[in-house]
Amino acid sequence: MAGILAWFWNERFWLPHNVTWADLKNTDEATFPQAEDLYLACPLAFCIFMIRLVFERFIARPCAMGLKIQANGPQKAQPNAILEKVFTAITKHPDEKRLEGLSKQLDWDVRTIQRWFRQRRNQEKPSTLARFCESMWRFTFYLYIFTYGVRFLKKTAWLWNTKECWYNYPYQPLTVDIHYYYILELSFYLSLLFSQFTDIRRKDFLIMFLHHVATISLITFSYVNNMARVGTLVMCLHDAADVLIEAAKMANYAKCQILCNLLFAMFAILFISSRLGVYPVWILNTTLFESWEIVGPYPSWWVFNLLLILLQLLHSFWSYLIVKTACQTISKGKVKKCNLQPSLLFLQVSKDDRSDIESSSDEDDSPPPNHKLHSSSTTNGTNKNHGTNGYLTGPPYADEH
Repeated sequence: MAGILAWFWNERFWLPHNVTWADLKNTDEATFPQAEDLYLACPLAFCIFMIRLVFERFIARPCAMGLKIQANGPQKAQPNAILEKVFTAITKHPDEKRLEGLSKQLDWDVRTIQRWFRQRRNQEKPSTLARFCESMWRFTFYLYIFTYGVRFLKKTAWLWNTKECWYNYPYQPLTVDIHYYYILELSFYLSLLFSQFTDIRRKDFLIMFLHHVATISLITFSYVNNMARVGTLVMCLHDAADVLIEAAKMANYAKCQILCNLLFAMFAILFISSRLGVYPVWILNTTLFESWEIVGPYPSWWVFNLLLILLQLLHSFWSYLIVKTACQTISKGKVKKCNLQPSLLFLQVSKDDRSDIESSSDEDDSPPPNHKLHSSSTTNGTNKNHGTNGYLTGPPYADEH
């Protein structure tokens, strides 16, 4: 174990040339980041998760009730022992061959069986109330940590001149504000990483998991090798857009469509401008070029910048999804309903685009009958403006096909 730890904490990987761990030990004159400081984030992540449960129960839930958000979940599938056995023991997504076999066995139309499986999958999804409480918790935390970051950073020199991130590096003292900022952010993302397995399952589960891992790695890397100054810039920049998207979701769940559209407009503009504009021009420029000029590259410098570039790729992917949603909304002509200004027409949003409540534009939500249905009768009963949960509408992007 001693050999493994010595290899992992190799100074020539983590630190610039001619710098050792002994040089960054705390003294009476200065305090520097220590790797063991990060251990505090694990119990704090658990505390944050417990605070979240209390917040959702005693603050978010009453707010949701005050906004008349119902706790009703998606429509439940009609009880059927045969289909339930297939669903639980074999597959939740039967193929065409199995659907045909079940159709003959039950004397049900194939489309009716498909609807049953879709409703049964949606049955396990949380209600709108649960979604609102989750978004309100994230909104509250992002708003707090973003406000704290702005108040702290506006007093620093490196906010106005990013070269200050590298002058006298790595002998830059750790302040109480930076330590608190880092530990709180790391604890929050650790709590998100583990609660992602118990939260609402999104279509972009793997992408978000990768995002959390990259974020935690970046926070850890930048703290251990004392790149904390540029790290604070990265964290504050990312928190800004997160506040708006959670606020837009809350407005959507409360059926305040005009407010939702406005908030989503602000989010889209801020997200694309900050993640595709400010981030590469401001952050990547200083970590790749200014640091190269002032400090010079070393192994962990390469890893740190690779993680930042990975984050930029995720930014590009999400920006593509935002633009795709906007284009689909325009093509469907839904903007005519919301009386927004022309510049905001593409922002008609009817649901959380990362929601995975399944829907279909050619099926209704009535429970499957006990006799065979014909496709003509199924079509006539269609409500093309509703998903399978009976109360959500949205752009095609949010639907599962």
